[in-house]
Amino acid sequence: MIWHILGAGSLGTLWATRLARAGLPVRLILRDPARLAAYRTAGGLRLSEAGNTQCHALEAELPAGEMPIHRLLLACKAYDAEPAITELAPRLAADAELILLQNGLGSQQAVADLLPGRRCLFASSTEGAFRQGDFDVVFAGQGMTWLGDPKDPQPPAWLADLQLAGIPHQWSPDILMRLWRKLALNCAINPLTVLHDCRNGDLRNLASEVATLCDELQLLLRACGQNAAAEGLHEEVQRVITATAANYSSMHQDVARGRRTEIRYLLGYACSAARRQELQLPHLQELQQRLQSALQARGLPLD
Repeated sequence: MIWHILGAGSLGTLWATRLARAGLPVRLILRDPARLAAYRTAGGLRLSEAGNTQCHALEAELPAGEMPIHRLLLACKAYDAEPAITELAPRLAADAELILLQNGLGSQQAVADLLPGRRCLFASSTEGAFRQGDFDVVFAGQGMTWLGDPKDPQPPAWLADLQLAGIPHQWSPDILMRLWRKLALNCAINPLTVLHDCRNGDLRNLASEVATLCDELQLLLRACGQNAAAEGLHEEVQRVITATAANYSSMHQDVARGRRTEIRYLLGYACSAARRQELQLPHLQELQQRLQSALQARGLPLD
């Protein structure tokens, strides 16, 4: 079975190169002819790992290709997920399975709603990688990818491919808990790194503000029925801040490069959920307003 991969960013490249290295068939889907031409000029995907760099000249095509898609890793940004699937829908086989590897919450459900009858698995990853150039990714830290299907607890047989490719993974019958937990972690860290223009480790100087946000996020998680995701949130946020002290958050990197952020699927989703639950979370709501003002000042989208 061919692995089609849309999204040649950090995680998409990590998956594509390791699957191909294991001898599995992989095809990239690139968004337009200019992007496809740039990929061919680059000669493939470059992955640097433990000081070694390898180039993988994988097959690549456009969304309008003719080959039916049976298995798709969607590794694009959350705000690109729906448009990408709308464009690819005519190619999806009746038995197509999708792995949705997006940050935050909201985009996964929206994609699944567009594809009744197809299996959509949600994924959450802690693997570390960053792009140092076009189609050029550095593997920065071993992590774990949790996968699950909110509608079906039975794991798919193709998880054996991930084992063969050396992609650390775990099947999670309660994948929504994992996604809510990561959403809360991101909401407690990413916006503050943008507003204070700092690395993750510098948030140790904002301990009181971080603690207050964690308190409110725990209230939100419990109100949404995610008690397990709420447990020990503040302690885990502190651990993440320490473990990634030298790193810039993904949202900080997006803003620094003048790119659209995923605020709608992170802080925006959390604040919308609070309104649905009729919860008053003043610090979280103020954080959203401050972040939107900062984005507006830079001419970036507010959602």
